[in-house]
Amino acid sequence: MLRQGQGEPLVLLHGVLCAERVWNRVVPLVATHHDVIVPTALGHNGGPAARVRPASIEHVIDDMERQLDELGLDKVHLAGNSMGGWIAIELARRGRALTVCALSPAGAWDVDWDDTRRRSKVLSTTVRDTRRSRAMLPLLARSKRLRHWILRDIAVHGERVSPAELLALADDTIGCEIVEDLLATDAQLAPLDPPPCPVTLAWSGQDRLFPVDVYGSHARELIPRASFIVLDDVGHVPMLDDPQLVAQTILAVTAANSHRDTAEVSPGHDS
Repeated sequence: MLRQGQGEPLVLLHGVLCAERVWNRVVPLVATHHDVIVPTALGHNGGPAARVRPASIEHVIDDMERQLDELGLDKVHLAGNSMGGWIAIELARRGRALTVCALSPAGAWDVDWDDTRRRSKVLSTTVRDTRRSRAMLPLLARSKRLRHWILRDIAVHGERVSPAELLALADDTIGCEIVEDLLATDAQLAPLDPPPCPVTLAWSGQDRLFPVDVYGSHARELIPRASFIVLDDVGHVPMLDDPQLVAQTILAVTAANSHRDTAEVSPGHDS
């Protein structure tokens, strides 16, 4: 678990196949305002082991709430990407959030077989290809062009990711023990109206996994009173493309609800 900074607690939650270090470049940018805590989710690389299999998203949420309890934290600011955004929204539903900033949150889908199969295929292929290529990856990662291609499904500018960061992402992908469990579920985000705290849905404008015009629109229907912004020139995992933009987006949400100085540049555009 990463922890840095002082102020009101801010918990950063990663997506499926990732781990706490996907937030590494964002942490110092938000730690000037917050006590930043970055846990790794249940069943993910470096996180708590899943004792019940198959593991469900509910188990992951339960474990994250347990981690908050162990830290002695009642309510915190929450920011999460993909699965982490879904977890943040569900923790808010349980009364554990001061604010939520959900970055392209998972769960905002209809239970549709074709769509479920598409998402499952992309992630399963990612895991398979990463395992097969891991031995060669230190060599492949030297090329900006190859980093861009390897990360094309989750980043617009994969070349901005360093070779070391790419290797870490690969190890976290391989180290996720419950990915097949999560892919097999038909769970989805339930409506939340009204939300129990301020919620911002910040959607990546070039999200290839969860396109904003489909998934963002459905998320707005599920949480109609949430604020909604589109983040330009970033993919599904925006921390890889533009950590400064992600930090500004999160701080704009927490500052607006903590009576802090909100002089940061506006992170996105209203839609």
